[in-house]
Amino acid sequence: MSQDSEEQGWATARTLAEALPYIQRYDRETVVIKYGGHAMGEESVAKLFAADVVLLKMLGLHPVVVHGGGPQISAWLAKAGVQSTFVDGLRVTDQATMEVAEMVLSGAINKEIANWITQAGAEAEVRGVGLSGKDGRLITVEKAHRTRRIPGSVEEQIVDLGFVGEPKIIDTTLLEALIGAEEDYIPVVAPIGVSETGETYNINADTVAGALAEALEAKRMLLLTDVAGVLDAKGQLIRQLTVDEARKAIEDRVATGGMIPKLETAIAAVESGVEAVVIMDGRRPHAMLVELFTEHGAGTLVCR
Repeated sequence: MSQDSEEQGWATARTLAEALPYIQRYDRETVVIKYGGHAMGEESVAKLFAADVVLLKMLGLHPVVVHGGGPQISAWLAKAGVQSTFVDGLRVTDQATMEVAEMVLSGAINKEIANWITQAGAEAEVRGVGLSGKDGRLITVEKAHRTRRIPGSVEEQIVDLGFVGEPKIIDTTLLEALIGAEEDYIPVVAPIGVSETGETYNINADTVAGALAEALEAKRMLLLTDVAGVLDAKGQLIRQLTVDEARKAIEDRVATGGMIPKLETAIAAVESGVEAVVIMDGRRPHAMLVELFTEHGAGTLVCR
């Protein structure tokens, strides 16, 4: 064995020893992970993500994955010649768009992520289980409403987002059964819900993650996306925000577009009892491990 290899071994051992207090902090705690559409772009990165999720399970945590799929839905809609419209980061969803969204989210993406987790955890018999909010009425929704200012006026107009829902009732029975099972299951949830009358609705994946984190009394929520976190006016990463500072970032337009629902979700989750929410770049290998098991952190932490 070379001296370099020996030194690497000692460095790895030190890293594991330093992680012990953090492993104890999260032992048997639920961590909800929102895996964003852009962060899922490369298969090699996605497989590293799956392996890290399996590692979290093996270290005693209870990870629950909620995935997005906006870019993938947009790609399928483009093939069909359908133009997407967004309001504050939320896709306006008609019936045709809803059918494509459910096919992409609950079908292709959901089962692929669950399969990657199962493959990564094969030797330890850790298995990914693909679900949507329609399974076991996990997520009952009500129609979402948004307003926006009329150009050149101070008046607000109501925007009809179509089949876009907001979580109204979360029934965690199915998730708790998977989390508490003797076998090592990792739930993977697609952001699709059902109304009380049985209609299917698309839901912002960040919002789903926040609702599940609250209902499951999660210790942490991780929002994995394709940016480093919340950036200030100079483009520099903001390492930490209180709830009040996060609200001000939205009001001052420091946060725009898709970052708005992320911060709104983080604020609501923290105010509902989640200890902290972290917005981070999911494309960076092992970002979750750096955030949870080291003192360095990886992204913007939103807390009280």
